Amino acid sequence: MFVVMWSNRRGARPELPRLRPRVVPTDLTRVDFTELVPEPVAFLGQAAYIQLDFFESLSRAVATAPTLAAKEGLSAAAGVALRKHHALIAELRRLDVEPEAVMAPFAPATDRLGESTAGADWYELLLGIHVTSGMLDDYFSRLAEGLPTELGTRVRAILHEAGAAGVLESELRAAIRADPGLADRLALWGRSIVGDTLLIARSALRASDSADRSGERVEPVFTELIAEHTRRMDALGLTA
Repeated sequence: MFVVMWSNRRGARPELPRLRPRVVPTDLTRVDFTELVPEPVAFLGQAAYIQLDFFESLSRAVATAPTLAAKEGLSAAAGVALRKHHALIAELRRLDVEPEAVMAPFAPATDRLGESTAGADWYELLLGIHVTSGMLDDYFSRLAEGLPTELGTRVRAILHEAGAAGVLESELRAAIRADPGLADRLALWGRSIVGDTLLIARSALRASDSADRSGERVEPVFTELIAEHTRRMDALGLTA
């Protein structure tokens, strides 16, 4: 199996014992996202910059993909992320604000997330994109329920467009079948980046005008995100 390695590869990680799959919660407290009322301009600015970061990460994956088939699939996924970015930018312009100025405050933290989840090789990069895009698309789509009705409907339609998940799953499954030993390393990597991803999700609450941005009332939101993440990892045969 041909593996693309980054020149700034991290030192070897200690191998941890394989964990048994967790029980995914099935009876979760439902949160009324309409009560969170995100401030539309800040919400759209953060969501738009996150999609731009996904596009950049997918472009790196295209550039270093080991096969033409992988390049084709990932380039299509990158196109979806860029289309989402431009659609969210269009919503900002409808509100008569300058997109660059609105996105700028969210750039440093989002860039750090992209850097911290890039991984040591092509497969860790793919899983990093899969984890972060899956969790954050889910989260921002749900949080959009608190936007004004017509805007929220449009934003959810933008974020619901199928993007990278299919091609990322296909490439990762094929790699794990070819090299079963890869599974333990990827499972460990997937667990290690969940916390950074949740920090970005929590920052969206801080950017809203909700009176309860980090209290117990919103904890079920993050429980649901982790449950969905566990299902994505299970679909790859990895322990979340």
